[in-house]
Amino acid sequence: MPDTTTPLDPKRWKALIFIALAQLMVVLDATIVNIALPSAQADLGISDGNRQWVITAYALAFGGLLLFGGRVSDLWGRKRAFVIGLIGFAAASALGGAAVNTGMLLGARALQGVFGALLAPAALSLLAVLFTEGKERAKAFGIFGAIAGAGGGVGLILGGLFTEYLNWRWTFFVNIPFAVVAAAGAIAVIREPAGSRNPSKLDVPGVILATLGLVSLVYGFTRAESDGWTAGSTLGFFAAAVVLLFAFVLVERKVKAPLLPLRVLTDRNRAGVYVSLGLAAIAMFGLFLFLTYYLQVVRGYSPVKTGLAFLPMIATMITGSTQIGARLMNRVPARWLMGPGFLLAAVGMVLLTQIDLDTSYAAVVLPGLMLMGLGMGTAFMPAMSLSTYGVQARDAGVASAMVNTSQQVGGAIGTALLNTIAASATTDYFKSHVKGAGDPKLLTFQSMVHGYSVAVWWAVGILALSALIAVTFVNAGRPGGAVAGSGDGKGEGEGAENSVPVMAH
Repeated sequence: MPDTTTPLDPKRWKALIFIALAQLMVVLDATIVNIALPSAQADLGISDGNRQWVITAYALAFGGLLLFGGRVSDLWGRKRAFVIGLIGFAAASALGGAAVNTGMLLGARALQGVFGALLAPAALSLLAVLFTEGKERAKAFGIFGAIAGAGGGVGLILGGLFTEYLNWRWTFFVNIPFAVVAAAGAIAVIREPAGSRNPSKLDVPGVILATLGLVSLVYGFTRAESDGWTAGSTLGFFAAAVVLLFAFVLVERKVKAPLLPLRVLTDRNRAGVYVSLGLAAIAMFGLFLFLTYYLQVVRGYSPVKTGLAFLPMIATMITGSTQIGARLMNRVPARWLMGPGFLLAAVGMVLLTQIDLDTSYAAVVLPGLMLMGLGMGTAFMPAMSLSTYGVQARDAGVASAMVNTSQQVGGAIGTALLNTIAASATTDYFKSHVKGAGDPKLLTFQSMVHGYSVAVWWAVGILALSALIAVTFVNAGRPGGAVAGSGDGKGEGEGAENSVPVMAH
C-alpha cells in the first residue's frame, strides 16, 4: 500500500523562528506601552479621560476582529495573511512612534490592533499545519507557548528600558525591525501545505455580529472600570454583547460557510482550552497591573528596575514550557500538565498576597513570580497545542483565533474586574482606618497595598477555577499518534474524537 502521508516541510524549523518572532512582537505590544504611557501622556498632552484609550483602542480592535482575522487567513492563505499582518503592524507602529497628537496616537493603536488580529491567528495556524508529528509538535508548541506566555513580561522590561534611556516613542519603533525580519523570513522559508485553505465565501453577517459583540463585551468591561458595574452605560454594553453574540450563534447555525463553525467550539478539549486560558489571562494580566503599580508607586522602583523585577518570571515560564511541558507532553495527558500548572501559578500568587509596605523582593515577590512563571509555562504549552485539536486544516485559522480571542478578552476582563475590586477594597480600608491615622500618605499606601492583596486573592480563585476546568474538560490523551484534523476530514465530531485517543492540533 503506497504511503500517502504528506511529507514534512524541510524548512519548518526555520519557519518557526519567524513565526515565534512575530508572536513575540504581538504579545509584548500588549504591555510594552503600559510603562511608557505616563511619558507619552505628558509629551502629547493627553487628558486623563483619554489616557485609557491608548490601551483600549488596541484591545477593542484586536479582540473584536480576531475571529475575522482567523477566517481571512483561512480564506487568503496563512502565509499571505501573516506577511500582510506584519507589514501593516510595522506601518501602524511607525505611525504611533511619530504621533504628534492624541488622535494620531489612538488611530495608530487601533490600526495595530487591526493588523494584530490578522497576524496572530495566522501565526498559530501556520504552526498547526507545519508541525504534525507528535514529538516535533511538542517542541514547536513549547517554544511558541513560552513566547506567548512570557511576551507580556518582556514588554514590561522593554517598556522600562526604552522609557528611561531613550523615550516612549521607541516602544512603537521597536516593532519595525521585528516585523521586517519576520516578514522577510516568512517570504523566504514558509511553505504553506497544499489544500489547507478554505475557499468558502466570507460570512459577512457573522463578521458584523461577532465583531460588534466582542467589541461591546470588551468595552463594557472598560466602562465598568471607569463608571462602575451598575452604571447604565456599562449594563447597556453588556446587554448589547449578549444580544449580538446570541444572534451570531443563531446565524452560524444557518449559514453554509460560517465565520466560526460551531464544531470548533463544541469539542470539549478545545472548549476547555479556550475557557481555561481566558480565565488564566484574567488572573495574569490583572497581576501584572497591580505588581507594576506596587513596585513603582509603593516601593519607588524605576521603570527599568520594575521591568527587570519580572525577568525571573520570564525565565521560569520558558523553563516550564520548554523543559517541563514539552518534555512531558509525549508522556502525560494534557490535563495533568494544565491543571497542576495553573495550581502552581496560583500558589505563587498566594505568596504575592502577602506583600506590604516593606516586603522583601527576594523573600516574597521573587519566589511568587518564579512559581507563577513555572506553572503558567507548564500549562500554556499543552494548551496552545490543543487549541486546534481535531480541526481540519481549513478551520485552523479560526480555531487559532479563538485562542487569542480568549486571552485578549480575558486580559481586558482581568484588568477591569480586578482593578475595580482593588479600588473598592482600597477605599473601604481607607475609610475604616482614617480615624486616628497619623500619616495620611502612609495610610494611602497601606490602603493601596490592601486593595492589591484582595484583588490578587481573587486572581488565586480564578486560577484555581481555570485548573478545575482544564482537568474536567480536557480529556485528550498523550500526543504522538495519528494527527486528527490534518485535512483528511477525520477528527471532527464525537465519533472521530473517540476513535483517535491522541492529542493532535
